Amino acid sequence: MTRGPLVVVGDTLLDIDVDGTADRLCPEAPVPVVDVVREWHRAGGAGLAAKLAARSTSEVVLLTALGDDEAGERLQALLRNEVEVLALPLDGGTPSKKRIRAGGQPITRLDEGDGRLIDLRSHRGLADLLRSASGVLVADYGRGVASNGFIRRQLAEAARRVPVVWDPHPRGSQPVRGCRLATPNDSEAVRFAGEKRPPDELARTLRVAWAAESVAVTLGADGAVLADGQQTRMAVVPDGCRVSAAVRPDTCGAGDRFSSAAAAALYDGASTAEAVDLAVEAAARFVAAGAASSLSETPPALPAPRAGEPSAFALAAKVKARGGRLVATGGCFDLLHPGHLTLLEQARAMGDALVVCLNSDESVRRLKGETRPILSAPDRARLLNGLAAVDAVVVFDEQTPEQLLDRLAPDVWVKGGDYAEAELPEAAVVRRHGGEVVLVPVLDGYSTTRLVTR
Repeated sequence: MTRGPLVVVGDTLLDIDVDGTADRLCPEAPVPVVDVVREWHRAGGAGLAAKLAARSTSEVVLLTALGDDEAGERLQALLRNEVEVLALPLDGGTPSKKRIRAGGQPITRLDEGDGRLIDLRSHRGLADLLRSASGVLVADYGRGVASNGFIRRQLAEAARRVPVVWDPHPRGSQPVRGCRLATPNDSEAVRFAGEKRPPDELARTLRVAWAAESVAVTLGADGAVLADGQQTRMAVVPDGCRVSAAVRPDTCGAGDRFSSAAAAALYDGASTAEAVDLAVEAAARFVAAGAASSLSETPPALPAPRAGEPSAFALAAKVKARGGRLVATGGCFDLLHPGHLTLLEQARAMGDALVVCLNSDESVRRLKGETRPILSAPDRARLLNGLAAVDAVVVFDEQTPEQLLDRLAPDVWVKGGDYAEAELPEAAVVRRHGGEVVLVPVLDGYSTTRLVTR
C-alpha cells in the first residue's frame, strides 16, 4: 500500500525580524532609535512546523488558511519550494509578527493581521487530503483552523487510523480524542490543567482530560516528561546538544521543532517513547543552531500586480465563505469571438461565479508563436471583464495555470471539448482540491487562428 503524506494542519503566520543598531534615543520620548540594517522573513506557526517536518521526511502537505494580501503572497513564496500548500480562505488579514531587534536584543514586537479561517462547512479536497494522510501534525495557533468543526471531524477520523500529534495553544481548542501524542509546554500545561502542579502530574492529568494516548510536557533545556497509559518517564537533552550556560539562546520555534520531529518519527514507525527522545534532541540542536532565525530569508520577491488579480482571489474567498460554487476556465482569449462567448456562458451557468485564468503575453507567445498575442493582456482582460458571464480575471505567466488553480481551488474547471481531459496537466490540481473537470462542446467554425488567417 502506498504511503500517504505527513499533513500539517494549523494557522500560518508571517514572521519578520528587523535587525539594526541603536545608539541614540528619540528626542520625543526616551525610546531607542533603531537604524535598520536588514530584514528577514520566514513562515511561522504551522508554516514553520511544516518546513521543519520537511527536514525529517520527504512528503509534507500544509493545510492552512491564508489571506489575499501581501503577507499571504510572501508566505506562499517562502513555502512553495519545500512544502505543498492547501490554502483555505482567510476572513481578514494574514497574521504577521515583526520583531525589532538592536544588537541582537529584542526591542519590541509589532503584530498585524486579525484573520481567521472562514466558517468552513465542507471541502472535498480537504477531506480527501486527510483521508490520504499517513500521519498528521496539528500546529494550533488559536486562529480558527484547528477549532473549525468540519476540520475537527476529519482529524478525529484520522486519529483512528494514523498517528496524530497535536501541539495545542491556550487560545485554541483541545486536541481531538485519540491523538497519539499531545505536546504542550510547561506553562501551557498549567493553563490547560487550571492549576500549577509538577510536570509529571500535569502530563497524566491532561492525558486523561484529552483522551489522548500520551502527553509530553516540554520543559525547554530540561527535556520533556512523557505520560502514557503505562508509565511516566523523563526524556532528557543529550549532553552534546546542550547550549552553553553563558549563551542566551533564541528559543523561537523550539516547540514547533519538537512537535514536527515527533510527528515525523511516528510517521516513520517509531514508538511514542522513541519519537519523544528524538524530538527532545532535535529541539535542542535546533536552538543551538540559532532556532527559527536559521530558517529566515531576505524578503522574497513578489510578482507585479496584474489586471484583475486582487479581485479574483477576493471573489473566490467570498464565494467559498458563503458555501457557493466557484467555476474557473482559462485560455488566451486573443480576439474574442462567439466561440469564446459560448464557452464562458456555459461555464458561468455551472456555478455562482466565474473566474477566467488568462495567459500573459509571454505565455501566449510560447504557445502560439512570436506573432501573438494580437491584443495585450490588459486589453484582453478588460474585454473579458466587460462580459456579463465573467466575474473576475486573473493573469498567469506559466505554460499552464496549475499554480493559479492551486490557489483558487475552483469547484469546477471548464475547458472546450477540443481538449481531452488526459491532455490537461492542471486536472490533477483541480481534483486534489475536490473540484471536477468539465469539457464543453466548442462552437464549430470559430477560432482566433482562423480569424487571423482570414
